[in-house]
Order: sequence, then structure tokens, then C-alpha cells
Amino acid sequence: MDIMMRWTLLFWTTLAVVVPVIITLWCSVQRSKRKIHMKDFFRKSKHGWHCTDLFNKPTYCCVCQQHILQGAVCDCCGVCADETCLRRADRSLVCKEIMAPSRTDGTLAHRWVRGNVPLCSVCAVCKEQCGNQPKLCDFRCVWCQTTVHDDCKLSLSDGERCELGEFRSLIIPPHYLHHVNKLRRRHPDEYSKLASACGSGWTPVLVLANTRSGNNMGEALLGEFRTILNPVQVFDLSELPPSKALQLCTLLPPGSVRVLVCGGDGTVGWVLDAIDTMKLKGQDQFIPRVMILPLGTGNDLSNSLGWGSGYAGEIPVEQVLRNILEAEVVKMDRWKVQVASKGLYFRKPKVLSMNNYFSVGPDALMALNFHTHREKTPSFFSSRIINKAVYFMYGTKDCLVQECKDLDKRIELELDGERVALPSLEGIIVCNIGYWGGGCRLWEGMGDEPYPPTRLDDGLLEVVGVFGSFHCAQIQVKMANPVRLGQAHTVRLVLKTSRMPMQVDGEPWAQGPCTITITHKTQAFMLYHSAEQTDDDDDESSTSEAESSAPHDSPKPAGPASARA
Repeated sequence: MDIMMRWTLLFWTTLAVVVPVIITLWCSVQRSKRKIHMKDFFRKSKHGWHCTDLFNKPTYCCVCQQHILQGAVCDCCGVCADETCLRRADRSLVCKEIMAPSRTDGTLAHRWVRGNVPLCSVCAVCKEQCGNQPKLCDFRCVWCQTTVHDDCKLSLSDGERCELGEFRSLIIPPHYLHHVNKLRRRHPDEYSKLASACGSGWTPVLVLANTRSGNNMGEALLGEFRTILNPVQVFDLSELPPSKALQLCTLLPPGSVRVLVCGGDGTVGWVLDAIDTMKLKGQDQFIPRVMILPLGTGNDLSNSLGWGSGYAGEIPVEQVLRNILEAEVVKMDRWKVQVASKGLYFRKPKVLSMNNYFSVGPDALMALNFHTHREKTPSFFSSRIINKAVYFMYGTKDCLVQECKDLDKRIELELDGERVALPSLEGIIVCNIGYWGGGCRLWEGMGDEPYPPTRLDDGLLEVVGVFGSFHCAQIQVKMANPVRLGQAHTVRLVLKTSRMPMQVDGEPWAQGPCTITITHKTQAFMLYHSAEQTDDDDDESSTSEAESSAPHDSPKPAGPASARA
């Protein structure tokens, strides 16, 4: 009897363990098959479908009109459907058209989608709240974002005429691209004539987002921008390189385009390199102005241009677009870093572009260790907080090990051809912008002693030295000053012995004996946000103090060097 009970207990225990595992594995296989099937369906669809397991607000299927918890939503037009109605919705419901003819009077007609209007929407006719009934009701225009009640739709004052809403000056209308496609002679003058129909002050924006930057917000932002803008204006840089995305600038009026780069400093550098390629192709007149939405870890260039140290969704994308309209155009120096390895005379020198800074020493070592581990396990480094914590860990380790000590005995520094005597250093940093190391004003230090002013467009580099990782940490919390070695138009460093970690704009590598020469390359047109102070500014500093510090680490130029947006 005891043996039977033991076998029965063993059987049921085994069953209790094995059956859930089998069910889990079966569900996982089915989910993978479904994901592959849906991905293939989405690829062929004209909608920008995005699957979700749980909608974040009450949502109704646009086909069967039933309440749904999960399903798919089109990022472009906002159509929602459950999985069973998805194919029917794809066939019967038309998405936002990126290119279409205008009406006979030259205007654009509203493109209505019924139901699932944004929360707290207001009817354009009666000014009452829309979408507050527990069913599929009311309408939203996918272009101007106007919302109306079912009963008020026929009472619209402008009838079916769509003015593209608040962001009409940033949207590329579908009829503009239709007319461009019909042009026999594609010339900038023709584009300017077509642009007159889009209204005065038309400055279309292109959105280039890196979905792999920093906190991985890029994918969600792509969907939000496609909802407001023409989907042809929004690019995912993981699918299309910036060199191809920026070719759209050549179909728009010269000098009118603005580019919003959603990513880290590395992504910004990638886009600016693509703009330099446009110059080499003779497309100078189509060069866009660049704005940054910081999604990376350090975001020092974004901080220097007034866009903050990081974006985490604290302001809606509508406010981001308003900031583009209010931004100022400034010039920023870009530099060429040439690395010639010792003994390899027949090999071409390594040439890099620099926007932020070049460094050799402890901060480059931290970047190199971080980069090596991120390449091995990229999924772990999906949060800005985790990334900074890992940097802190490597910095603490270097305080104890001091891998870069006696740098002054291994390297020679020349500023504008003059040799500079080095104290006992562990690192040298060459800066083009005011911020370094994730929000630290390096050249300024504690601010308790006079220092030469800096600008983004002065053609000068600031060169400083650090005594080690602990000294870097002291500078970041304003407890120490850097060793200011000088300012120069040309910087030359000679690494005589051993291998040392180096980085340019956060891209690190280990380098043997070599000669590094940094010279001026070109200038880029950037958008500067002057409405708010950056995150690193002291709370007690007043507006007048901020303005008086404009020559110091501020990119805002004055006089003939500036260009208004």
C-alpha cells in the first residue's frame, strides 16, 4: 500500500512539473510562429502596424467595433484592430497617403479615422469633450489632428478643408510630393515655387531616430512622430542609413529643412558625417539644420546646445516640435582626427570626425571597457541609469589600478606647433564643446578662477589634463579644477611607447605608438535652444547671469557669426 502511494505521489508530482513546462514550451513555439507570420504580414501591409499585448487606454476595433485589450494599431493613421479583424482592416481601411493629389482648389481634404480619439480631445465644433462614450465613436483627422463628434462632423466651419493643424509649417503635405513627382525639370527654383503653396515660413522637418540608443525609446518616438507628421519624414536609422534618408532634402526648397536626430552623440556624429558627404556631392544648398533629442548616455553635445542631458518622455512630442519652431541656428566647428601608427608608413592614416572631444587616458579606458562589455551583452545596457552605473564601476576600479599612470613620460603634446611641458598626468582631453563626461563643464571646473572664454564656432580647441579617475570624479562634482594646458587651432600628440586607450566622441579603441593630429574640418549648422537652462546649470543662477555667461561655454554666437532660424 505504501509503495502504491509513493508511486502515485511521484506520478502526480512529475505531472505537475512536466505539464506546465510542456505547455510553456508549446506556447513559446506558437508565439514565435505567430510573430514570424505577423512580421511577414506587416512587411507587405500599407499600414504601419504595431502589435501590443495591452492597450494603455480604452480601445475599440475599427472593424467589429468591439472593445479590445490587445491587437494592433497603425502608427501612421491610428487605426486599431484585434487579431481576427486585422486582415480585413488592412484591406478596407486606407492609411495616411504620403503622396496624393490635392483637390481642385489646391487644398487638402480631411482624412478622417473613426474612434479611439486621444484622451481629453475637444470637439472642434461644440468644444465639448470627444471620445467619452464606451463605444467606437467620433472622428479624428490624421493630418491636422482635429477631433469632432459624430453629430458635429457636418457642421465644421471649413467643411472638408484640412489646414494640417498646428504643425503645418513642419509637415510635408502629400500634394507637394505629388507635384514634385510630376515635375519634368527638377530644379531648386521649381521646389521654391511649389513651396509657396505650403505657406510662408514652411520649414519641413525630418526625424531620424536610432532605436538602439541609450534607453531604447526610439521605436516609441518613431510611432508618435509618424502620427503627427507625414510618415515619409520619419526614418529608422537601424533600417536606413542617414546618407539615404537625407536625400529627401534634395526634393525640398534649399535651406528650409531641419533634421531632428533622436539618439546619442554618436548618432548625431553619424548624421553630421552624412551631411558632409552631401557637401562633397555638391549639394551644399540643401544642407539641413540639425536639432538633437538626446536618447544616449552622455549627451554632452545636446547639453551644450541647450537640449538637456537626456530625454525620457517628460515632455510630449508636440512640445518637441514646438521647440524646433522656436530654435535658433548656430554654427559649430567640426574637427578631423588623423591617427598615423608608428612604423606603418605605407598604410593610410586612420581619419575620424570629432564634434565633442578626443581623449587619451582614464576616461577613454572607462569607455573602452564599457564598449567591450556592451558588445558582448547589448540587452543588458538598455537603460541610461545602468550605463552610468557601469561607467562608475570602471572608474572606481581604475582609481585602484591606475593603468594610465606616467602618461606624461609616454606622450608629447604640441599646440599650434609649440611643445607643451606636461606635469605628472594620467589623461589628456581635447574639447570642442563646453560639456564633457555626461554633463560636466570641464574647462570651467569649479569656476573659482579666471579662464579664457570658449565658443562653438571660434575655431579653437581646449586642451586639459587630469591626474586620474579620482580627479575626473572631483571635477564632475565641482571639487577640483582641470589642468588647463591651453587653447589651439591645431593639436598634435605623439604616443612614443606602449598601448593606450583613446576615444573620439565616445567611440574608444586601444592604440599603439602613433602620431595624432587634430585640425579644423568644417562647420555644421545646429539648432540651439535658449529658452531654458541646461540640467547642469546651478539652480541659484538667475536669467541675467545665464545671459552674461554667453561667451563662456555658450554656443550662442553674436554679431555676423550668428544665423537666425
